[in-house]
Amino acid sequence: MTITLSQQDHQDLLDESQRRSQSDDTEACDVVVPYPEQLGQGECRMIDLREGVDLFIGDYQLHDNIVTVLPERSHLIEYVFYLTGKGFQPNAIAAGQYALYGSGMAPAEIGGDSADEPILEVNVHIPPAVLKTFWGESFDLAGGGLEHLFRSTEQPYYERLGATTATMRTALHQLLHCPFTGIIKKTYLESKVWELMALLLDQELQRREGKPILNPLKLDDIERIHQAKKILLQRLDNPPSLLSLARQVGLNDCALKRGFRQVFGETTFGYLHNHRMETARQLLIEGEVNITEAARHVGFANRSYFAAAFRKKYGVAPSEYLRQTRKSG
Repeated sequence: MTITLSQQDHQDLLDESQRRSQSDDTEACDVVVPYPEQLGQGECRMIDLREGVDLFIGDYQLHDNIVTVLPERSHLIEYVFYLTGKGFQPNAIAAGQYALYGSGMAPAEIGGDSADEPILEVNVHIPPAVLKTFWGESFDLAGGGLEHLFRSTEQPYYERLGATTATMRTALHQLLHCPFTGIIKKTYLESKVWELMALLLDQELQRREGKPILNPLKLDDIERIHQAKKILLQRLDNPPSLLSLARQVGLNDCALKRGFRQVFGETTFGYLHNHRMETARQLLIEGEVNITEAARHVGFANRSYFAAAFRKKYGVAPSEYLRQTRKSG
């Protein structure tokens, strides 16, 4: 089933959910809102940083596909990362990808998200004047190669889809797992917002300088690569070989390797490893299993190997991570 909403309808449901919520978060800059129960389950975080710089983190699962009808509208500079999930429309942003938008006029269009899998997204809006102020008066916009990001409301905005790099994924992970509170938290989150902006602009300049860019994938190949990801996640404890996985989705192994990195920003089994570690981390936080059980659940037969992989990923051993989590809770 597919639900069609106007942009205003969607926003009204979020606003109503915010009015009904009773958040215990005393930090005014970080508002946690339950996702509208009519549409799905999960939560949204709305974080005001500075001078109109807004950070939105959505973590939810839709009941049905949602199509959003967007009117022609004035647009700020914006970037969106999908860590999980995908848009409902063909060629929409999906897990492992980002979208970068400049300021200007956004056209009337159709957007939306798929209910096939949970969605975890990071969305940032930055007023053009704030970005210019951040760079300083000495920055030569015309000569800096980024003037296409700053267009008037009479001009169509710039937009581009790209693959999330390993460096971007690290910054996103740090943003989503901020260890601070209060003013330090706000400072830390803003630093990650600007770090991600810098990484996006670096890719933008590389493209403008004519450095090699991967060929775009066909829609059918993208669907096959998403199917490969689903198979991996369904078999965390016993994943298929790359050749077997490629055959299951109807690609050759080279096409799967190349396409998977292009869509998700990392290798097939790099993605699998990261998801294993994140699943194990969540299991430990929930307290339903011990370290050995968490390791086995995600396919690690050897607890020592799991502990070493966990330490490399998160900077601490799983036992120490558990102690820190329980102490902070």
